[in-house]
Amino acid sequence: MSKPRIDEVDRRILVRLAKDARMSNREIAQSIGLAEGTVRGRIKRLQEEKAIKIMALTSFGGRDLPVMAYIGVRVDLHCIADTAKAIAALPFVRFAATMLGRYDILAITIVKDGAELVGLVNERIMSLSGVHHAETTLAVKNLKYDYRWGRIIDQ
Repeated sequence: MSKPRIDEVDRRILVRLAKDARMSNREIAQSIGLAEGTVRGRIKRLQEEKAIKIMALTSFGGRDLPVMAYIGVRVDLHCIADTAKAIAALPFVRFAATMLGRYDILAITIVKDGAELVGLVNERIMSLSGVHHAETTLAVKNLKYDYRWGRIIDQ
C-alpha cells in the first residue's frame, strides 16, 4: 500500500474531526462548502489507507490515576534494531523509538505504580538479548497532554 495522500481538503475535514469526532458528515460538508458524499468518501478513504482512525479517548480523570513511565534502554550496538522491535512488540509498551543520545531505545508505558514498573523492566526488558541497562522515570504531574499528537494513554 502506498503512503496515504492527504490534500488541503482532507486537512480541512480533519481539523473538524479533531475538534469533534462525532460531527456528522453533513455538518462537516456544510462548514467547508462540500457535498456530504464527498466528505463521507474522503473519510472512508483516509480510514482505509490507515491515515486516520476515529476513536474515543479517555481522560486522566478519576481517583486511580495512571502513571506515565519512561524507560531508557541501552543495548549492544549490533542488537539495537532487533531489540527495538522486541520492545515495541511488548503489549504494555505504548510508544517505542530508537534514539540518538543517552539511550539507544526509549519506551513509554502506563503503570499503576513504581512496583509495576520495576516488574515490567526487570522481567520483560532486562531479559531481552543485548540489553545491558535500563533507566526509568515516572511522570509525577502531567502539565500537558495533547491527545491530538498521538494516543499513548490507554485506560
